[in-house]
Amino acid sequence: MIHQKYVDAYIEAWKKGLIIFNQERIDLVKQLESEVLVRDDIYFDEIQIDQCINYIEKWYFKLELFQKFIIAFIFLKYKKRNKLFYKDIVIVIARGNGKNGLISGLSDYFISPGHGIDGYNVDVVANSEDQAQTSVKEVYNMKEKNKPFMKKFFSWTRTKITGKSTMAEFMFRTSNADTKDGGRPGCLIFDEWHIYEDTKLINTLSSGLGKVMHRRRIYISTNGHVRGGFFDKFIEQCLEILQGGSKRQNRFVFICKMDDKDEIHNPELWEKANPMFSKPRSPYAEELFDTIMDEYLDLEEDPSGRPEFMAKRMNLPQEDNTVKIASWKDIQATNRPIPYERLKNKTCVGAIDFSFIKDFTACGVLFKDGEDYVWDSHQFARRDFVKEANLKPPIFEWEEEGLLTLLDEPVIDIKYMVDYFCDMREKYGLDTIVGDTFRLDIVKQALEEAGFRVLYIRNPHAIYGKLAPRIETLFAQKRIVFGDNPLMRWNTNNIVVKVKNDGNKDFVKKDEVKRKTDGFVAFVYALWQADELLQDDGEFLLDAIDF
Repeated sequence: MIHQKYVDAYIEAWKKGLIIFNQERIDLVKQLESEVLVRDDIYFDEIQIDQCINYIEKWYFKLELFQKFIIAFIFLKYKKRNKLFYKDIVIVIARGNGKNGLISGLSDYFISPGHGIDGYNVDVVANSEDQAQTSVKEVYNMKEKNKPFMKKFFSWTRTKITGKSTMAEFMFRTSNADTKDGGRPGCLIFDEWHIYEDTKLINTLSSGLGKVMHRRRIYISTNGHVRGGFFDKFIEQCLEILQGGSKRQNRFVFICKMDDKDEIHNPELWEKANPMFSKPRSPYAEELFDTIMDEYLDLEEDPSGRPEFMAKRMNLPQEDNTVKIASWKDIQATNRPIPYERLKNKTCVGAIDFSFIKDFTACGVLFKDGEDYVWDSHQFARRDFVKEANLKPPIFEWEEEGLLTLLDEPVIDIKYMVDYFCDMREKYGLDTIVGDTFRLDIVKQALEEAGFRVLYIRNPHAIYGKLAPRIETLFAQKRIVFGDNPLMRWNTNNIVVKVKNDGNKDFVKKDEVKRKTDGFVAFVYALWQADELLQDDGEFLLDAIDF
């Protein structure tokens, strides 16, 4: 059995119960002890390990034990060949655990005279230029702060750091595989690679490896929302390695995540995803813990943040990337009386969802009443369509209650909506009506001829992404009033928020045919203009949105 002080200390701390491991780290220890540390043909290069750790701690920050543990395996080598045991280092860890700082320190050391390999170029690759530049900027800033000493060994610009004695370069790249060949890197660092949908970029850049000794690829990331792509397949391979017996022996896998979604409610277990939280905590870790606790407590009032919190802070993305717009309890809380007397002659904004002339159409007017948004609405549908669709809700009872009008006609004529809004104009200060561009030729002309100003939304899904967090918060804070309108409650309950691959959100139907959402869609359209037109809204600022 081979030993290394930081490796032994980290494993011993877990075995003594001083730190908590998630299942993947438990599996890593078992795999190391049964397949790696028992070998007699490999050794830890203690000189390189100590030099690297000392360099990072002197010029950047104090390393945690888990970071020293990882660094030890970066310098695990064969005895008889000047060759690394691990060619790939995979680190999947929750946001805030210093991954970019570790990248910065490692990259700087790799091009330094201490590492001592000529031409050992390091490329950090990320999806966006800002992300890719992060570590290069950090190294640049360190050089600038320590210029009198550093200029003896390095030259630097804002885009490239060069080791003078090794002529090794540290640069950033963005993830555009079409325009980049492999180059001559010694080390490739893929930052936030969860967003990659295929292996094209990695394969393209990796084609240049092998021209310099001790080739490495370091994959470092949090989890994300892209499912079924390269990330998931790669992680499956990593889990097979941790289970033991895999032929892929040149890949070191360090994964920190919660084991179960219910564990997020126990902060003592957060160190499963956030090894910074292992005690004793550093001042940085204490500040990070407080930040994540604030985000966790915010979820009670803003459930829209849960997918991001689970993926980034707990490193455990939700398998279903759709969540309800609101709990049924919060939807039921919209059942409060509409204060008609207070709303008389008050400014309001109208909205219409006139999707299909043979289906449902929804109209309504939105008010700001103190902290509440009050939505008074009515819907129209063809009686034959309701019968044919065999919808489950009591549509005909809702008709008797005056919540919608069923028409015995082949299509829904726009005149009904025009008459509705004219009635609203008589009651309230209605001047402006919002709709989308679908059927715009029919809607816009008819409403403008009736004297209304019509605003239209070119891309409804663009405003959904902007409005989703706000709407979810309004529901959670019980600041939406629909009156006693089970039709609107049904519409709202038929909506889910889908987290797209890029992390943005969209409103989608649970069922395209039998679960109608028209009333809710019209409500969202009205909210788009709420800050511009309603008198009492001091918070709802969307003026920066360009539609």
